[in-house]
Amino acid sequence: MADDPTRLGLGNRIAMLFAIGGLLVSSLLAISTMVLTRRQLVESREAAAAAMAVGNATRLSNQLTPDSTIEDLPTIADSLTRVEGGKRIIRLGDDWLPAPELDRDDLPPILVQRLAQRSAGQILAPVRGDSHFVVGIPLTAFDADYYAVVDLVEIEETLEDLQIVLLGAGAATTILAAILGWWASQRTLRPLRRVRSAAEAIAGGHLDTRLAPQADPDLDRLSDSFNEMASALEERIYRDARFASDVSHELRSPLTTLMAGVGVLEARRNELSERSRTALDLLIADLERFNRLVNDLLEISGYDAGVASLDLTEVDVVRFLEATVATNATLSLSVPSATQSLVIDADKRRLARVMANLLDNAQRYGGGATVVTLEHGETIQIAVEDDGPGIPKLERQQIFDRFARGSAGGSRGGGGGTGLGLSLVTEDLRLHGGRVWAEDRPDGHAGARFVLELPLSPTYTNSEMNH
Repeated sequence: MADDPTRLGLGNRIAMLFAIGGLLVSSLLAISTMVLTRRQLVESREAAAAAMAVGNATRLSNQLTPDSTIEDLPTIADSLTRVEGGKRIIRLGDDWLPAPELDRDDLPPILVQRLAQRSAGQILAPVRGDSHFVVGIPLTAFDADYYAVVDLVEIEETLEDLQIVLLGAGAATTILAAILGWWASQRTLRPLRRVRSAAEAIAGGHLDTRLAPQADPDLDRLSDSFNEMASALEERIYRDARFASDVSHELRSPLTTLMAGVGVLEARRNELSERSRTALDLLIADLERFNRLVNDLLEISGYDAGVASLDLTEVDVVRFLEATVATNATLSLSVPSATQSLVIDADKRRLARVMANLLDNAQRYGGGATVVTLEHGETIQIAVEDDGPGIPKLERQQIFDRFARGSAGGSRGGGGGTGLGLSLVTEDLRLHGGRVWAEDRPDGHAGARFVLELPLSPTYTNSEMNH
């Protein structure tokens, strides 16, 4: 299954989980802090306002006389204790002494009714759009009531400042949690990256790759299991490679005998009947195919056993390609005009086989190659193009597998290949530190384009090379 580009990797998911955890914890702490702080501030404000209201109501009751009128109240009210943000409203009989910007209509009706029953009370209620704490105390010695109205604007401002601080702290906590999660994910995934690197090395042909002991008992068990798996895989591959090599060697002797016998029959071809000649042609074709298959299997077994090596010589790529296309009159070579000579260290025999296999593949399935193109920059790219039906995108990786010939390969016979030619191309280029791929022709015409890429500086993968 192809990787989903929108899907986050494990490391990013760990960092995100840490960030979400930090956000949740900081949000919970912020909400708890806001609730507890608001409760504490409001309760403190209510207690102070209630104590002040009781004290003022007592002083007011002590200064009133049965003959006091509403006109006497301002003088008495000025002597009462004041608190910042606090206002007072006084009822004496049917008359009311309002506070600046407040009158009796601003008082909560439920509190007014309570005092009408000669019971004290307090309530947190909105007054003219703002939250206020209102305390009502009846003066039992007189037909009078005292109301203290204390705003909570200062508390609201304090809570708003606290909210900004908590939001900033929450954002910082979330960022720090994400950074911590990223750091933790890097440390957590480091062993997995070692496993991935080792797996990639094994997939690249380094079958002796093993994981070093880890500094953790659980990871040591993972390393031991991985190393056991790698050892079993290496042993299995070597065993299969030896088997294929032994079989191929055992087949060469009877194959040589058959080829010699067929050579004798071919020399006396004119003495055979038409039907016998047809049978002889089929036998020769199959024996040639069988011979190629055995030789290719011997090469493949060398790769699998890790004994394939390079015989490095200086190769002039331009001269090499000119010699390659010289035997085919319909094949042209395209080389950059400024390129006269391009010399690299390579195994000329293997490069010759790479080009022969690509040209043979184009001849079998694409009607023959039409042009070979050379490009170079940081790497050397040699492209072989044909005018055939092209290669479906779904098969462009599969055709380099062993014994895979794609939908254009047809059935056995008819001069078909062994199915190992392109896999040998891949292995030969891998030894050189290069690669090969198939694509559409850049000019938009029908056909296939095989591109082989070689490094300008050698980065060979095998540990032993013949010079």
